[in-house]
Amino acid sequence: MHVLVTGGAGFIGSNFVHQTVRERPDVQVTVLDALTYAGDERSLDPVERKIVFAKGDIADPDIVDSLVKDVDLVVHFAAESHNDNSLHDPWPFLRTNIIGTYQLLEAVRRHDVRFHHISTDEVYGDLELDDPAKFTPETPYNPSSPYSSTKAASDLLVRAWARSFGVRATISNCSNNYGPFQHVEKFIPRQITNVIDGVRPKLYGSGENVRDWIHVEDHNSAVWAIIERGRLGETYLIGADGEENNKTVVEDILEIMGQPADAYDLVSDRPGHDLRYAIDSTKLREELGWAPRYENFRAGLEATVAWYQANEAWWRPQKDATEAKYAQLGR
Repeated sequence: MHVLVTGGAGFIGSNFVHQTVRERPDVQVTVLDALTYAGDERSLDPVERKIVFAKGDIADPDIVDSLVKDVDLVVHFAAESHNDNSLHDPWPFLRTNIIGTYQLLEAVRRHDVRFHHISTDEVYGDLELDDPAKFTPETPYNPSSPYSSTKAASDLLVRAWARSFGVRATISNCSNNYGPFQHVEKFIPRQITNVIDGVRPKLYGSGENVRDWIHVEDHNSAVWAIIERGRLGETYLIGADGEENNKTVVEDILEIMGQPADAYDLVSDRPGHDLRYAIDSTKLREELGWAPRYENFRAGLEATVAWYQANEAWWRPQKDATEAKYAQLGR
């Protein structure tokens, strides 16, 4: 099999490439990535001699077609994904998440290539903190930010191309990922690297907002389960029952790193900040027999802290620019 991984130099995509090379040596991997600030070619250094890398934009129909015509499968990770950035400037999110997905769909349609689309639970909006419900594949879409609305749009495009044109596609909507190679702008690596630098972590609002965390290796093992055993045209939700509020996550990080659990500061909340996400992954587990490796969030978090402590050379070049941007926003 020859697979094209879009966004393969980003956080989840690069981990998918590593896992594929490690566990499926018979799979040929080509990566397409525009290397925006969130993509880092150094994340592929451990596998650089085992893959083909192409720098390019998924919204460019020529480069997309030239790569898609030679592969058996496209796994589409490429996306603009930072909520704060989407509030400041929505256009890159429309261009990449909607137009880019359209170009990929047209290419796989022309060349009859299998397509798997990576999406987010944020397309479903949020849940009340005291609501026992979780998101399912039948939950109506209710996105609340430019980021989540453009991901919802891309999901709907995939569904339409599958139904109208027979594109062989599946979709997965995943809860919040954490793990190695995640940009320091994101919540968990930002807190870890702040503590390393002797800076007190910052929490939006009261820190009660809940996210359903999953280690990136578990996400990617679920993606392969869907590719290999999932039903075409179906949507699968990926989650590891990792619901934790932001306050608990920060306190865990501080404790793991030998700091007082209350050594953080509260800052003003983000506009439109979703309250709670929670994934019901029953369909994935029962149909495809998938289960997460990291069933304990704390264990996965300890492994993640250790990775950032051991890989400062990877994240340090991102740190100053990221904190300067947050300072401008007062966060």
